[in-house]
Amino acid sequence: SGDAAEEIAKRSRRTPRIVNRLLRRVADFATVADKKTIDLDTAKYALTQLDIDQLGLDEMDRRILSVIIDHYEGGPVGVKTIAISVGEEPDTIEDYYEPFLVQSGLLKRTPRGRVASRRAYEHLHMEERYSTLLARLKGEQNSLFDEEQ
Repeated sequence: SGDAAEEIAKRSRRTPRIVNRLLRRVADFATVADKKTIDLDTAKYALTQLDIDQLGLDEMDRRILSVIIDHYEGGPVGVKTIAISVGEEPDTIEDYYEPFLVQSGLLKRTPRGRVASRRAYEHLHMEERYSTLLARLKGEQNSLFDEEQ
């Protein structure tokens, strides 16, 4: 159906190659369920089983963001360090995962390294971690000014 096609397209990173791959995988789920067409429920079920979330992030995308947040306090952290932490090649991170994460507003590239955005914390349901980080940074900033006086 049109709704199913829209759902698959929405989760495909706006990339034709990924649309085609997801469509084939969702079609496999429909075949197993003995459905002649792919409806919205089948598409959502298949994409959930494939671990593709509402933004089109897969397990590795979420691991990259989680490593930056959990292990490096949101960044900045270098791409080589991220690659080692998630068990992926730095070139693959930079060429495949990072562009979509940056375009989606989940990751920022800075001269000092990669930084998880507020949107990343929200998407991963870590808003409390973001608030804690902001409070800690504000406290550090205030203590710097207190020492100067």
